[in-house]
Amino acid sequence: MRATTPTSIVSLLTKRFVDSADEVALWTKSNGWQSQTWADVGRNVMRMASWLVGQGIKPGHRVAQFSENRSEWLVSDLAMHVAGAVHVPIHAPLTGEQAAFQIADSGADLVLLSTTEQVDKIAAREHELPPDLKCYVYDECDRSIGRRRCHVLSDELPEYDEVMSASLIDAAVTRATGEMLATILYTSGTTGEPKGVMLSNQNLVSNTLAAIEPFAQDSNDLRLSFLPLSHIFARTCDLYTWVASGSQLALAESRDTAIADCGAVRPTLLNGVPYFFEKLASALADVDPTTAPDALRDVFGGRIRLCCSGGAALPDHVFDFFMQRNVPLLQGYGLTETSPIITLSSEERFKRGSVGRAIPDVEVRIADDGEILTRGPHVMLGYFKNPAATDEVIRDNWFHTGDIGHLDDEGYLFITGRKKELIVTSGGKNIAPVYLESLLTQDPLIAQAVVIGDDRKYLTALIVPEYSVLDAEILSAGLVIADSRDVLTDSIVLKLIEEHIASRLSGVSHYEQVRKFVLLKQGFSVESGEMTPKLSLRREVIQSNYCDSIEAMYTGE
Repeated sequence: MRATTPTSIVSLLTKRFVDSADEVALWTKSNGWQSQTWADVGRNVMRMASWLVGQGIKPGHRVAQFSENRSEWLVSDLAMHVAGAVHVPIHAPLTGEQAAFQIADSGADLVLLSTTEQVDKIAAREHELPPDLKCYVYDECDRSIGRRRCHVLSDELPEYDEVMSASLIDAAVTRATGEMLATILYTSGTTGEPKGVMLSNQNLVSNTLAAIEPFAQDSNDLRLSFLPLSHIFARTCDLYTWVASGSQLALAESRDTAIADCGAVRPTLLNGVPYFFEKLASALADVDPTTAPDALRDVFGGRIRLCCSGGAALPDHVFDFFMQRNVPLLQGYGLTETSPIITLSSEERFKRGSVGRAIPDVEVRIADDGEILTRGPHVMLGYFKNPAATDEVIRDNWFHTGDIGHLDDEGYLFITGRKKELIVTSGGKNIAPVYLESLLTQDPLIAQAVVIGDDRKYLTALIVPEYSVLDAEILSAGLVIADSRDVLTDSIVLKLIEEHIASRLSGVSHYEQVRKFVLLKQGFSVESGEMTPKLSLRREVIQSNYCDSIEAMYTGE
């Protein structure tokens, strides 16, 4: 890192409070959209930091947060940087068992909970929690967790004290080093217990500054944030870039209201996952761009100038849809273990199908077996209390991503599959299911797809139809379904889907063809445990849930 580069999030935060005190910083929805200035945010952060210190939280102590996105989430996160605490964010949709594991494994001294629902989740696992754990809740709550009373946080916070705040912030800036552990994030693995990824100040700051370097931002830019802040993508690329750039941030009411919220706050910037952009493209597919050239831009409120996609592979047809309508949709690539950005596209430098080029100070190379390796200031400190797992992925200072890809002559990275997700058929053929699934879901008739075939003679798939498109196609073709209750097993519908699958896979080899498939009534979701919070498929969970249907495709039953 360059000598003049800030080395801690608290340094970025202090500069922002001084430089932008009277400028609008944050928008939240409560009886309409309400704004706060950076001075307002600063006072709330310092009240929270003072309270944490008063609770006995010392530098290095772990503080867990089990909450959906809300203003308290980001205030608490920034306050933990001031107090020197290690933030352990827990994804809001997780079960009580999963949350209790992360609280206990991290050795948290204190947990912040958003609602009575989250309180009830961990109350059911009370016996698994650290014995001295303190529990506080954002909403009004009269619950207890075993013998622990859940205090309402707003009743506990002190009044803003300017002198004490100045003392706290000075101490924080002096104390915070690049090597200091800032957060532990538990990866949402598909099998086994998740691992705690340890990220330092240097990891977060270097990645934040690299994320804003290609995109000019100022106080007039507004970013709508709807991805979970408990995941590093939104935390670095929404929250910390907001602090570093001095732009405005609007917290979507929920991920389901993101489009409606766009119409209200009219963002200029937006980060999302491919699933979000693909659903939007599908919804506008019938709108003729020659007669309604601004239809896509209007959906975002009319001011959008840039969208970024990450977390999974972006289908080329979605990229094309956005670019043809003059709304740049650029890809980046990374993992929780890399803070997260490894490569990034920009408005001047991008290629169709590529996830961009390495960000500043980051190296990328391709191993002999095609695996993507990286090293630099973005690579995690390691897995919490798990040196064996750390040594498995960091070798000779190179982090092994587990993804397969290639670099072109200009340094653009292309992802072709996941090393750990490679299907090896019983005939010895290596197949990347992610690639085939991206081809299938390009079809408007297919909402989701999971390709299966490890140690099998041929490939099969679980298909979730896009029901609105299916209904329209049945109607327009004048097809007669014998029994609407059995639409997913009707021979006419199955033949229709089969033709669409064959068309989408017409360009791949014979051993990459899907020979059989099953149509599913409902889609995969985070709530069902079949997708991670960043909307990646949990393959083992899905295959376990549908094991009978899968076996039937191979036994013919």
